[in-house]
Amino acid sequence: MKLKLRPLVAAAMVVAGFAAAPSWAMQPNNEPISPLVAAKVANPAMVELGKKLWFDPRLSKSGFISCNSCHNLSMGGSDNLKTSIGHNWQEGPINSPTVLNSSLNVAQFWDGRAGSLKEQAGGPIANPGEMAFTHELAVDMLNSIPGYQTEFKQVFKKEKIDIDQVTDAIAAFEETLVTPNSRFDKWLKGDAKALTKTELEGYALFRDSGCVACHNGAAVGGNSFQRMGVVEPYKTTNEAEGRVAVTGADADRFNFKVPTLRNVELTYPYFHDGAADTLGEAVDTMGRIQLGKKFTSEENAKIVAFLKTLTGEQPQLTMPILPPSSDKTPRPQPFAK
Repeated sequence: MKLKLRPLVAAAMVVAGFAAAPSWAMQPNNEPISPLVAAKVANPAMVELGKKLWFDPRLSKSGFISCNSCHNLSMGGSDNLKTSIGHNWQEGPINSPTVLNSSLNVAQFWDGRAGSLKEQAGGPIANPGEMAFTHELAVDMLNSIPGYQTEFKQVFKKEKIDIDQVTDAIAAFEETLVTPNSRFDKWLKGDAKALTKTELEGYALFRDSGCVACHNGAAVGGNSFQRMGVVEPYKTTNEAEGRVAVTGADADRFNFKVPTLRNVELTYPYFHDGAADTLGEAVDTMGRIQLGKKFTSEENAKIVAFLKTLTGEQPQLTMPILPPSSDKTPRPQPFAK
């Protein structure tokens, strides 16, 4: 079954700021979404090291918070909180985006301040509101653990651990967190029975209403920055202002990275402020403020049904056994101010 590009999609692209039809509109089947491809692991030893670092809470001042705390791989790579909980129970300023398929993002964080996974990986460690450590203290901690010394030397062929190695390893692990073979992917590949009639009708609504102007490509988003509130302003008490914090350009105020919709049924609540608790709420809000469209309850339910077909195969991991601290390893300070 092939679905054709509708005039309303082109109109919505104009509203979203596209001057011309994007490359997907020129593809033979005119499908704006392409199947995810499973990650290829080039360096298994580095990935395994990165996995250990991902789960190691000793990279935080408290010895309690790890990368997985805010990007829980058992919960769609997010934490299902409006905003994350940081050091000393601090309330985070923004919703934690999923780490799944993050290698496909045009940049990392809602405002795109990190251009790569490697650059992103070092941010939370040194953020006083998150893991509250410093890169220097994190490296000293790792250098004090014989098991890490051995593993880093095997992977990087260097005597001493440094922060570049740490972020390289974490990024290598994150690159493997791809979720292919969703039911929608199977339909894209030709399995006509992969989706129900309701789900297909939901996709047609999603596509023809213009949602694909921003949510396209293999990740169904993540590849552009767009203003939140094109047709009508988005009302929120959250203080994040989006891309302007990086560029300083007033035109980028309230422009955020478009989130991926892969595995979206797992990554609630939605938006940068976590204001939408359910997919139904998110669809209703996006239709209204981005497209100027009020979906009926039946249309909303069909779109939600389609969105749930984007859930792919979740990472299947064996939990790593972390190397034990030595007598020289600094002890955590979970209650330090």
